[in-house]
Amino acid sequence: MRAVVYSQAGDPSVLEVVEREPGEPGRGEVRVRVVVSGVNPTDWKSRAGATGQLAFPEIVPNQDGAGVVDAVGPGVDGIAVGDRVWILLAAHGRPTGTAQELTVVPADRVVRLPDTASFDLGAALGVPAVTAHRALTVAEGGPTRLAPGALDGKIVLVAGGAGAVGHAAIQLARWAGATVITTISSPEKAALATAAGAHHTVDYTTGDAADAIRDLAPGGVDIVVEVAPAVNARLNHAVIANRGTIAVYANNGGDSMTLDVRAHFSLNVRYQFLLLYTLAPEAIAAATHDITAALEAGALPVGEEAGLPLVRFPLERTADAHAAVESGVTGKVLIDVTER
Repeated sequence: MRAVVYSQAGDPSVLEVVEREPGEPGRGEVRVRVVVSGVNPTDWKSRAGATGQLAFPEIVPNQDGAGVVDAVGPGVDGIAVGDRVWILLAAHGRPTGTAQELTVVPADRVVRLPDTASFDLGAALGVPAVTAHRALTVAEGGPTRLAPGALDGKIVLVAGGAGAVGHAAIQLARWAGATVITTISSPEKAALATAAGAHHTVDYTTGDAADAIRDLAPGGVDIVVEVAPAVNARLNHAVIANRGTIAVYANNGGDSMTLDVRAHFSLNVRYQFLLLYTLAPEAIAAATHDITAALEAGALPVGEEAGLPLVRFPLERTADAHAAVESGVTGKVLIDVTER
């Protein structure tokens, strides 16, 4: 089978396409024929050495994907050969991700993909959708699960609504009943966020973003889904409601931030940092359950008309796919691995 591998950290040129024997699923594992692999920032950062010394002599990158179960190991219930599935955390703690024709993963890292959902959509879930779900379910007083009505009466601010996590957060929050505001940096990105379902967009490059958000939400924002906490700390304080939550899932724009302690504790503000790879298994299971319900309801479409353009590469150009994500391309980067 064809696989993309790297054996040293570095720029995308360390990725190479090789022939490898497919692995056999052991107890509690399944093998999936990968149709589409999804690329996330975490994938190129790991390849570039952000996590330090490589954990394995050879690594197949990419956490997310979608395909068809090809083989099932002993002790696996609820997943059968032929099932269409989406994959998450394929390469977490393991040397083999989804940038290969056949990948072996623990059974709890595959989720059945509804017949109405495409492989492209399945490959675009994983890291973005589970992260967005967690960000929307950590606020004081809940909800801890998402469903229609779960966020009724809540106002959610999504920072960077044109990104993959921002896109999923807009869709999930809208599906759950929230009023969604998102910050963007151009009319083009405003159009994408609106297509995703945002009720309001605020261009933070023009005028006073805090005043614009307060005009839309005089009582303040209940949940902020935050990608750039260091850059947005002052803005978040200016718009957060009493007992509001700022859920931080990335460090775009800087690793350190300064907070006015008194101003924040007087509002009972909760800062919740979250990282998908260290979430409790129960939180991931809850997310995949709710995301599946949203899929079945048709609430998580992808594509430019849905606010998330798809940028495609063949498996042989995985290095270019990583470079595109690293350069900040707008949209979701997908790799076509095998025939549909």
